[in-house]
Amino acid sequence: MVRRDTPEGRVKAACLRYLDRRGITAWNNPTGAVKVRPGQWLHFGKKGSADILGYLPGGRFLAVEVKAPDGRLTTEQRKFLEDIRGLGGLALVIRDWRELDPALRGAGYAAGEMTLFECYGSV
Repeated sequence: MVRRDTPEGRVKAACLRYLDRRGITAWNNPTGAVKVRPGQWLHFGKKGSADILGYLPGGRFLAVEVKAPDGRLTTEQRKFLEDIRGLGGLALVIRDWRELDPALRGAGYAAGEMTLFECYGSV
């Protein structure tokens, strides 16, 4: 489940809708920790991994890190994205879902146009 009550959460949800409507397999990749007992934490996900993972037509790996307009990559996030690029995957930093189409086109995946409502829906 994607939280939609933060700027990043809204962009992430819109990115997932956009990718789904374009037939690109992608999923939310939550990371973090929750306190299960006093002094005991359950960690999940790989620290620094992208917010959205998936694969493009033909099997190329896709990693999308979603940031608020003023958000910055952590050292771990930067390394993860560099590693994906080094292995031939497409690794993106997105601050607005509308950045996805030109990024995919630039990587050779023509996707077409979508209206704001088609992707973002009523929020």
